[in-house]
Formats: sequence, structure tokens, C-alpha cells
Amino acid sequence: MGGADARSDAGGDTPFAITHHTTTSGGETFDYTVTTGRMSLPDYGGEPRADIFFVAYTRDIGEDADIGRRPITFAYNGGPGSSSVWLHLGALAPKRVDMGPEGFPPKPPYRLLDNEHGWLDFTDLVFIDPVGTGYSRPAEGESKSQFHGLDEDISSVGDFIRLWTTQNERWRSPKFLAGESYGTTRNAGMAQYLQNSHGMFLSGILMISAVLDFQTVRFNDGNDSPYWLFLPTYAATAWYHKALEPDLQNKPLREFLDEVEAFASTDYLVALGKGASLDTSERRRIVRTLSRYTGLSEGFVERADLRIGISRFTEELLRDRGVTVGRLDSRLRGVDSDRNGTGPEFDPSMEAIDGPYGALLNDYVRTQLGYENDHPYEILTGRVHPWNYDRFTNRYVNVAPRLRDAMFQNRNLRVFFAEGYYDLATPYFAADYTIDHLGLDADLRANIRTETYEAGHMMYIREIELRRLREHVASFYADTLAAPAAPQP
Repeated sequence: MGGADARSDAGGDTPFAITHHTTTSGGETFDYTVTTGRMSLPDYGGEPRADIFFVAYTRDIGEDADIGRRPITFAYNGGPGSSSVWLHLGALAPKRVDMGPEGFPPKPPYRLLDNEHGWLDFTDLVFIDPVGTGYSRPAEGESKSQFHGLDEDISSVGDFIRLWTTQNERWRSPKFLAGESYGTTRNAGMAQYLQNSHGMFLSGILMISAVLDFQTVRFNDGNDSPYWLFLPTYAATAWYHKALEPDLQNKPLREFLDEVEAFASTDYLVALGKGASLDTSERRRIVRTLSRYTGLSEGFVERADLRIGISRFTEELLRDRGVTVGRLDSRLRGVDSDRNGTGPEFDPSMEAIDGPYGALLNDYVRTQLGYENDHPYEILTGRVHPWNYDRFTNRYVNVAPRLRDAMFQNRNLRVFFAEGYYDLATPYFAADYTIDHLGLDADLRANIRTETYEAGHMMYIREIELRRLREHVASFYADTLAAPAAPQP
């Protein structure tokens, strides 16, 4: 770290700190500046309503360079209730948590590494913690409920983006959003909000482990969608843990999933639709096929009425080995105290990342970024609940139409989807289904790019997939920036 410029208030709270560093990324070695702190977010009359914590990375490009040509990416995670720590120290920034080559739980104390797979060589980065997460808090006397809801969150984060862009003179820069999990839900609404409320049109959106249509992931009575959309991820998980019969186990993963996807979207979907009218012989065939593809016994599939919920699957798949599998990343295994349970007692893939990321973020902002704050950094909190979905009362949340409308209004907008084969939180096949049902014309459909990775929800914790993600995203930015203006429809 080079020179630093910081201001401190009494009580151990630094409004902002500026530090200077050097990194190597994309084969280039260059200098960059980090601004860390909290920005006061005013209401329309100028009165403060929240302090939003952010970390901004800008590549040093020289006084004579045109900053307006430099892309800027606003990044956040999901939850609702998650800080931006996962994308921040997992994939995008010049530093990353050392999770080993496979992303399995490291032994404390943890290490922060130089991230040669970061994105700063091709885009500046601003990591945003929504109100109630990280160090972001409502202003004194302000109710937290005005930030904790689908539309409330979109407007507050969107207003921060407008203000940061204005104060840093970046209105001419190509602008991108990068969101993960519920952050992709935010992305869809944000694109529309920024266009309609602030006249800010984006160049691109990065959807990492996307969920836009919640009907695809909610295992509720009467909703059969998740059962067939989760099946390919169940199958990938069984394949990974070698729980399949030899003829399936010996197939390459992608070849095997082609077979499973075809069954899921045809015979299985029809069987679910028929319900009790499914004839006995056809039911037996479906049971046998589900058993083969999932590694679960035929008796279990029959007792589940062909409908295998996520908690039952993660508990049952490796029950005979005495372990459960993860939800965020089904490659990871855990051990429950009650091995006769109907669902796992914890998610081993969440526990694998919680400690390393929490410890290293708290250390990093003080020791390397020069930012001091004695309040708890809320990594992933339930304090934002209840979350307001009033607009979708008595129906499933679905922001896919907002993304579609944003793309219709801005035909130059391009979208990149990153999916993990072993993600049981936001399965790749469910995301593909949502993309296929956006209702885009052929020209706009060509603006969407999808890549899938042999890892979970946070595919970047596996080092080989971190490298692939960076390569794909760099290509996406280059293609987006080089593309000619979209023609009139």
C-alpha cells in the first residue's frame, strides 16, 4: 500500500479513506486507487436518510486520459441481507480469499491473496452494501422499513449509483451492473429504475447465479415448476458424488445432463402435469428414471410422489454415507447430529465461506484500505426482514418482465448470465427457463450470453472456474463496448 488520506470521527468511524496500490491482472501490472467509506444518501429535499458503505477501485490512467471512456461496474450480492463481500473478495477485486484450488473449507487463520483474475484491468469497480448490510445504516431517526423491500431496495441502491456517478463525474462512462443471487433480482429492477427515474442507460448487466422468477425456485404446494427445473442439478450432484449406476457415472457430465434435461422438460414435466391421472405403468417408468438420475431409491421417489424437494434431496442423497450435501454448492458435504432427519441442520457450503470471508473483510478494510469502523460489519444478516414484496402479494415475485422492458427500451443493453452446475440455490436450468421465457425478439435475444461452470452458487471459489469467469466476462465487456449501435427494430 502506498500513501493514504483518511478522515476520522470520534468513536472509531472513518467517513472515507483513500489508498494507493499496484496489482497485476489480465497480464498487465498497473497502479490503482481505492476509496473506502460511507456516502450520505439524501432524500429529495436534501435531508440525509442513510449512510451507504462502499469500496471503489479505480485504475490510475493519468491526467491526460479520458475517464469517460473507462467502464465502471457497480457490484453487490443478494440475500436479501447480504453485503457485497462475496463478489468483492471472491472474484472481482485485486484481492481474493484463499479458498484453495477447489473452494473447500480452508483452515484458520485465513489468507488474502493477490487476485490475478480480477476485473480492474478492464473496468473500474464500486462495491455497494445496501442499507442494513455491511456498514450501511439508516440515518438517525429514519425507519429501516423504507429500504427493506423489493422496490425500496432498488430505489435506494439506484439513487446511490446516481449520486456516486454524479460526484465522481462518470456519467459518460460505460456503466455495468454485477449482481449475484438476489443481486440479480435487484439488477433486473435496477436497469428499469435507472432508465426511468434517472435517465441512466446501461451498457451491460452481469447476472451471477440468477433468480428472476421466484416460481422457479419455491417448493410450495401446487407449484410443480421447481421439481423438473431442479432435476438436472440433482443429477449433476449425484454424478459428482459418484452415486449413480455405472452406465451413467461413466458419461461426461455435459453429455449426461443433456439426457436429463430432455427427460425433465418432456416426460417428467408431463407426468407432473397429469398428477393422479398418470397411469400406473407410466408412473413406474418415471419413478425408475428419477431414481437413476438422482441416485435416490425408487421407494424414496415413490413416497415423495415424484416430487423431490431440495431439503429432502440434500439430506437423502448420501444418507448411507452419513453425510449431507450443500445447497449453495452441492459438491460440499456436512455431518448432522441427527442422521435420521428430513432435512440438513446446516448448509456446509455456507459454513465453508462464512468464516474466511468475514474475517478477511474485517481485517482488509482496516489494515490495507485504512478504513476504521467499530460497528459490526453485517456479512449476511436477517436484520433486513421482513422484506416487503407488496407489489407481488398473492403471486410469485417475477422481475423478468422488468429486464425485458429495460432491454426493449435500451436495445444496446447486453446481459451475461453465469451459472453453476452444482448450485441448488438458483439452479442453472431454472435460469435458462426464465431466459427462454423473457419474450424477446430475435435481435434482443442475441444480446444475452450464458456460461455454465462446474462449481456452485459462487462458482469463483473454485480457482479454475474463477479463471474461466474472468475470461468470459472480459470477452463480454470487449464485445459489448465494440458492438455497433443497435438498429431500429
